[in-house]
Amino acid sequence: MARDRRVTRRQAASAGLFMCMVATAFAQEVAVPLAERARGSERVVVGRVTTVNPVWRTNDFGDRLIVSIARVAVDETLKGTAHSTVEVEIEGGTIDGVTLHVSDLDPVAAGDRAVFYLKPTSRGRFVPHLRGQGVLKLDRSDRVRGSTLRLSDIRRAVADVR
Repeated sequence: MARDRRVTRRQAASAGLFMCMVATAFAQEVAVPLAERARGSERVVVGRVTTVNPVWRTNDFGDRLIVSIARVAVDETLKGTAHSTVEVEIEGGTIDGVTLHVSDLDPVAAGDRAVFYLKPTSRGRFVPHLRGQGVLKLDRSDRVRGSTLRLSDIRRAVADVR
């Protein structure tokens, strides 16, 4: 008995939906443990963003893009050399009506308080280590926004790897 090898539209749509779900699952960011984030960072600081200035930059791949320079007033240094301020380059921002949204980086604004896991670039500037996982914004009660993670948990994790 010969099998009918024709694919119905419903089967094709189901297969397409399944492939999209698989691709989405692979594309989703896997959360890196706090200790691993700290190990890979040169500096870990808690601070408040005082200013954000978008500029045009060319990245290491030769792409011209908008980068926001966030000036952070450091309240506490958890790892690395202590400084009163640090500038962090975060991809994305708006210049002259042109906006760059970067899917794995949450934009920062003046007044945001956060934990910054930082690594230097080849040009000597600091960027978030592990991109979006390198900036954990804090609420008024020192919890990471949208989670149950507290600043005290982060302090312990970083102290364990120093």
